[in-house]
Amino acid sequence: ICFLVLWFKGKSLPNQGKKKEDARIEAFIKKFGSLAPRRYSYAEIRKMTNKFNDKLGQEGYASVYKGKLSDCRLVAVKVLSESKGNGEDFMNEVASISRTSHVNIVSLLGFCFEKSKRALIYEFMPHGSLDGFIYDRGLHHRSCRLEWTTLYDIALGIARGLEYLHQGCNTRILHFDIKPHNILLDENFCPKISDFGLSKLCERKESIISMACARGTIGYIAPEVFCRNFGGVSYKSDVYSYGMMALEMVGGRKNIDVGVSQTSEVYFPSWIYKHLDQFMNLNLNGEIVEEEEEEMTRKLIIVSLWCIQSDPSDRPSMTKVIEMLQASLQ
Repeated sequence: ICFLVLWFKGKSLPNQGKKKEDARIEAFIKKFGSLAPRRYSYAEIRKMTNKFNDKLGQEGYASVYKGKLSDCRLVAVKVLSESKGNGEDFMNEVASISRTSHVNIVSLLGFCFEKSKRALIYEFMPHGSLDGFIYDRGLHHRSCRLEWTTLYDIALGIARGLEYLHQGCNTRILHFDIKPHNILLDENFCPKISDFGLSKLCERKESIISMACARGTIGYIAPEVFCRNFGGVSYKSDVYSYGMMALEMVGGRKNIDVGVSQTSEVYFPSWIYKHLDQFMNLNLNGEIVEEEEEEMTRKLIIVSLWCIQSDPSDRPSMTKVIEMLQASLQ
């Protein structure tokens, strides 16, 4: 009898936890009131995606499907895994993007929360994510699917989006996962920052924030996020991620690549720093031919290296990044 009682108690604990989690998310949604985007039922999600017929990709614990709203607008529907965490990513995304309105931030058009079913509905980006346009270029490939001027405009647009998150919102938003995969491109290659699942809201006056654990993607995480000896975690952590991403845009490769022929090229930031004064090496095997493109690329490299300094206090704000990208090199 004791065994059966313990067994039933054990069975009920997960259900109790789930009910508390659901109640917490419902309270969170109600708190937003009219500010929250439209709420859809799971049946509506199935209908707009034609029963999840057209899968666009996989993002960690979420699957993304192409869909169509009743007004014929195309959307991207991000369906979160039922086993994923405690709902923090879902709440972070709704809370963060609901507060934004900027040309370089993806628009959240709606969401679904129905028991264990959770989904987020975004504007559809026909060109997908930035990573599909940079990694196949490479330092030793002449094929470039995007012009250097387009890449430069994309880098500038991302900088403007980040500046808005850090300075333009009533509540500062720290993204904590800036990387090419999370930059979406519309029909005109206008960049949109997406995936706010790891984001954190903080007051403008808060220069340093507390974090229970590291968050982000290896290769883009600022050193202070996983080791406090480097300094406090702040909006400067996003600046670091931006710099690492911008260097990959310049190099057309991952910043850490063990498959390169020369060991000196394994860590691209170090390689490009050593060769910065050798102007011909910035020619990237003949891809850059115009003087204007040479200046744009050189500026992007200098700004990126400024952004990835180990000490957060030595990094610029995104406002300074924009100023330098728009200024002429002296």
